[in-house]
Amino acid sequence: MQRQTWAPAEITPAGAGVAPSPAGLSHYLREAAQLGSLLVEHKALVFRGFAVEVGTLPQILDGLLPNRLAYVHGNSPRTKVGANVYTSTEFPSEFTISMHGELSYARAWPARLAFFCEVAPGSGGATPVVDAERWLHMLDPELRAAFAGGIRYSQNLPERHGLGKSWPDTYETTDRRQVEHYLVEAGAEWEWKADGGLRVHQLRPATVRHPVTGAEVWFNQADQWHPAGLGDEVAVALASLMTPDELPQSVSFADGTAIPGSYVHQIRDRGLAEAVDVPWQAGDLLLVDNVLIAHGRRPFTGARRVLVAMSG
Repeated sequence: MQRQTWAPAEITPAGAGVAPSPAGLSHYLREAAQLGSLLVEHKALVFRGFAVEVGTLPQILDGLLPNRLAYVHGNSPRTKVGANVYTSTEFPSEFTISMHGELSYARAWPARLAFFCEVAPGSGGATPVVDAERWLHMLDPELRAAFAGGIRYSQNLPERHGLGKSWPDTYETTDRRQVEHYLVEAGAEWEWKADGGLRVHQLRPATVRHPVTGAEVWFNQADQWHPAGLGDEVAVALASLMTPDELPQSVSFADGTAIPGSYVHQIRDRGLAEAVDVPWQAGDLLLVDNVLIAHGRRPFTGARRVLVAMSG
């Protein structure tokens, strides 16, 4: 299979026929009645040259994401900085974040994501994006067949400090009844632990179909939840400290069978190899269809600050 030639569509003031300003972009978004169709067609859109800043971001997001969602049940370290606007991740800058569909392990996931570059990195730090339908077909038939029955995600969420995010941070509440209500709605299994922590299990599919195009796509985070996805040294260190049941997060096939590390490496490496990098300039926005496109992050130097918002 030859490497894909797909890339996100870039929208500039000149191409859109509007002023190079936030007001110009807002005007374009109001007039672009078919923005949804344009996003489905191109899968990802980059808005560049509109001089958007943090102070003007809310009005732009209102046009891109009319109904922004809270990052409930998210496992990535983030800080909430506005009305359902978050830092994209606070994972250490020297590491690559592999390709994934946002919240693919959750009961419901966002349909769209919008990323905004407040501060461009000194070097590196691109957001790689990959066509998730193509990613699926790049995987070996044996692997796809093994995942056909779905995936079992498991989490150990501490009450306060510990490895990984706490359950109050994860669910944005300290009310156990609210958490249990969410878990019932999610069809999850859970138990409150004696130390105040929470253990959660969820069964999810490995692939889904896009609601408009019908395309089947690779849509899970098995490689990110599996110790093999952390690298050999980290995996060995974790194994020496705790049992699989004690890991902050882990994953298996739906029937509880272990997922081979070789599968995890294939998923991770082929997704990253096929990805197209979106480099950042301050003021850039990237809008993606969260089912058609998986995203990640390249390592970087400097003070990179990218914000993210989501909608259903």
